[in-house]
Amino acid sequence: MSENEEKRPEVGKKLHDARVAKGYTLDDLQQATKIQKRYLIAIEDEKFDELPGDFYVRAFVKQYADTVGLDGEDLLKEYDDDLPKAKTDEYSEHIAQAVETRATSKRKLTKVNDARKYLPTVIAIVIVVIVLAAIWLTAIVRGHRDSSTKIDNSSVKVSGESSKKSSSSSKKKSSSSSKKTSDSIKLTASTRTSSAVTFTGDALTKDTTLTIKTSGQAWNAVTVDNSQRLSKTMSANQTEKINIAKNAQTIVLTLGNASATTVKLGNTTVDLTQNNTYPNTRTVTIKLGNTTQSSSASSTSSSAVTTSTSQSTSSTAGSGTTSGVASTSSTQTSVSSTR
Repeated sequence: MSENEEKRPEVGKKLHDARVAKGYTLDDLQQATKIQKRYLIAIEDEKFDELPGDFYVRAFVKQYADTVGLDGEDLLKEYDDDLPKAKTDEYSEHIAQAVETRATSKRKLTKVNDARKYLPTVIAIVIVVIVLAAIWLTAIVRGHRDSSTKIDNSSVKVSGESSKKSSSSSKKKSSSSSKKTSDSIKLTASTRTSSAVTFTGDALTKDTTLTIKTSGQAWNAVTVDNSQRLSKTMSANQTEKINIAKNAQTIVLTLGNASATTVKLGNTTVDLTQNNTYPNTRTVTIKLGNTTQSSSASSTSSSAVTTSTSQSTSSTAGSGTTSGVASTSSTQTSVSSTR
């Protein structure tokens, strides 16, 4: 056995004695060096081939020595021939891998640090974007809702206004039609001559206006139920209005120029001249609510005439009979005297 082979156990033994002197167990040494226990045993037993590689042999031996209170560098120099050479292709490869791994780790760590550095800013930006998007969506939804509400309100308003307008129009039409109906008075010419005409009509339902308008100068007079209401000469295009009470029965108009005069009772135009057939009409009589009374009067008058005629006939007949009897008596008396 060579001199180097005789010294090999001394490296492991020296490390073992130093550990024991420090009072370290293999577990304590593993905890301190972070080297697995089996590798520590292999170093003490100088079974270097059980280690990952030559580089780790020298590195582990140095770390072992430094931990147990020995100078690792001096130990490596002292047992340089007994330990595997570290500067081999394997050592260079491990170094390159270690450098690359460290560089990669450093780059990754730098990227991670950069990401962490900008992470709060990124989070803040994302939150701002989310808030703005929520506000924008809320505004859009509210706008659509407001527009729908406005459309509904405008439809209701238009519908309401249309209903109101229709109701108002109906009321106006109804009012105007009822007004026309109530103001319209049906007059019928019962008798007419070249200078006078008599109209009959139903009784008034309310106070009514008698309107007289002339297209030329004319003298006109109005009497209502024997009460004179107008008597004056009216100039051209002059209008006179007379209120006729609803209980009025007879209206008598005396016209100076019927052709140039227009008379209205309410909304009813009185046909004074029968479309100018009788231009010299002077007296116009309007009897209101007298239609039935006139008929009764006519019937009564007819009955009276009939009764009078019968009485006259009876009187005449009675007189004739009496005369005949007297005449006969006189004749008989004359005859008797002669005898």
